[in-house]
Amino acid sequence: MEKVVFRDLGRISYAEAWAYQEELHRGLILRKRQGGAADERCHHLLFCEHPHVYTLGKSGSLDHLLLDEENLRARGVEFYAINRGGDITYHGPGQLVAYPIFDLDGFFKDVHRYVRYLEEAVIRTLAEYGIEAGRVERYTGVWLAARGFLPQRKICAIGVHLSRWVTLHGLALNVNTDLSFFGGIIPCGIQEEGKGVTSMQQELGEQVDMEEVKVRLRKHLAELFGFEFVSLS
Repeated sequence: MEKVVFRDLGRISYAEAWAYQEELHRGLILRKRQGGAADERCHHLLFCEHPHVYTLGKSGSLDHLLLDEENLRARGVEFYAINRGGDITYHGPGQLVAYPIFDLDGFFKDVHRYVRYLEEAVIRTLAEYGIEAGRVERYTGVWLAARGFLPQRKICAIGVHLSRWVTLHGLALNVNTDLSFFGGIIPCGIQEEGKGVTSMQQELGEQVDMEEVKVRLRKHLAELFGFEFVSLS
């Protein structure tokens, strides 16, 4: 069974978390290049929250950022263009961000399946709160179906990058997120009418225990990928 080291980084700047991800990512790639034994392989899973920040994926358009530098400063929002897939998204307090740094040689070498497993872990987590979620054709991430006057609503964004089958970046689940910050962007570049964003708090009408969500998401990731959590000695 593959082994994963888990770290909860708490509230951490995007730049600091990105640098840490890349450090772990480089370490796993170096180990592969040096022919490390499979039974000594160790993956990483990071949970965190970020201060307000917009990130633009390599396939995204800067036109989907609706605020200029002055307005970004006024709202206290940072901006980074990064190397993950996807378009523009928002990270901020109340949002659970998960960064798996996995060597897919230890699981399966299939990017599509990897993304589906991330989505499925979130779908199963939301189901434990009575939130019925799923997928929308042509779009990654996790969505809630249209209901009454409510459009289809994205509750979790996913954007990944792989090098030598080692993963980087991950998912962002809106738990108690201030959704007004999505107004500064065209989320994920989706301009199609009838698409919105939401959070667990918005859907349930009350604040959600973030620590409980972390426990449940960890459990579902471990079950789907078939790994066990370990501590570094």
